[in-house]
Amino acid sequence: MAIAIMPSVETRLKKAHITLINHPETSLYAGVIMHGVSTVVDNVPTACTDGIDVRYGRAFMEGQPDEEFRGVVLHEVIHKVLRHLMRHKKLMEEDPQLANAAMDYVDNAIILGLKDKTLAKLPAGALYDKRFEGWSVLEVYRFLKTGKKPNQPPPSNGTGSPDVKREGDKVTINGEEFSLGSLDEHDPSAAEEMSQEELSKHEEAIEEAIRQGSIMAGRFGTKAPRAITESLAPHVDWKEVLTNFVSQACSGRDEYTYRKYSMRHLVDDNYAPGYESEQVGEVIVAIDTSGSISQSDISEVASHLANLCSSVKPEKVRVLWWDTQVHGEQIFDQNSTDNIRKLLKPQGGGGTRVSCVRDYLVDNRIKADCMIVFTDGYVEHDINWRGVNTPTLWLVNGNERFVPPMSGKLVIKK
Repeated sequence: MAIAIMPSVETRLKKAHITLINHPETSLYAGVIMHGVSTVVDNVPTACTDGIDVRYGRAFMEGQPDEEFRGVVLHEVIHKVLRHLMRHKKLMEEDPQLANAAMDYVDNAIILGLKDKTLAKLPAGALYDKRFEGWSVLEVYRFLKTGKKPNQPPPSNGTGSPDVKREGDKVTINGEEFSLGSLDEHDPSAAEEMSQEELSKHEEAIEEAIRQGSIMAGRFGTKAPRAITESLAPHVDWKEVLTNFVSQACSGRDEYTYRKYSMRHLVDDNYAPGYESEQVGEVIVAIDTSGSISQSDISEVASHLANLCSSVKPEKVRVLWWDTQVHGEQIFDQNSTDNIRKLLKPQGGGGTRVSCVRDYLVDNRIKADCMIVFTDGYVEHDINWRGVNTPTLWLVNGNERFVPPMSGKLVIKK
């Protein structure tokens, strides 16, 4: 009687890769599967990725049936596809457990959203909730932290906030329990040790692999999940956009004046007027301090605001702190903008209603050269922005679904 010999984990891993590359629903990931190195090791409990390479625990993978084996492999591949460990370093620094859980919920919703249910399954203990299908990591993270769903209008009076309780590896939201126990390991050390140039090269390689995979998947009539298509959206440097916006706020305001003669014409004894640029007057910075905006987010924006003030030198910066109402303002003149980062004192922390900024400006008849509104974009659906004619840049923290009112300019802060 012949004895069946189980193939090694290495052999099964190669077979899983081939199956996923050739399947219509996962051919999209072919290039990413081949990017980086996948190895089988003895010192990893389950599986672990640093966003480029993947290590699989031998004992754990040996015990997985083929469908669950492919599910684990696909899970790690999607981490790489979505560049989780490259793009969510700040979330992992702020709350590693919550960030890791959010990443896993997003990955597993994509896997269990496959039409072919025999291709990949999740092993026992994997995080999954059907409601997270189509959500981004930031949306899941925010929900687990605050109980607020994407585009959920906040209570207008600041009451009725979700009841969120966290204990150990679970969080309870309005009586419903969500596990935070991530099955695999996420190792950000590789991204932390790389230079920005090296990270950019890996991001570009992965992005190009996804684009090529999309062409192949299109031939099969396969549509990429929303999380994948959004990951291909061009990333804009919000700091550069913000600086250019303020710098251009007074464009066209150059005036000819006899206080400054044209040096080009003086050589011919022609006293023609020169021109000088008017200085940027008042800049309003309205900062959302609702519970879903972290202190690290506010600190980062404040730090760049300080750098911006030192280069553009506005006459006045008016900082408004708001959630469902404007809780206070701080005004900085040219003598104090250099220390603006240290002097900022956030106020608020409740719900979110951005129309309160408009109410405050109109009621107090405040005018300015330009305004920056920093928010996560999870605000009321019917934003009232009537009467605000100040050029406005909406700096939105991660929420790509947000649509600014009227003709405001939008930039997404990743």
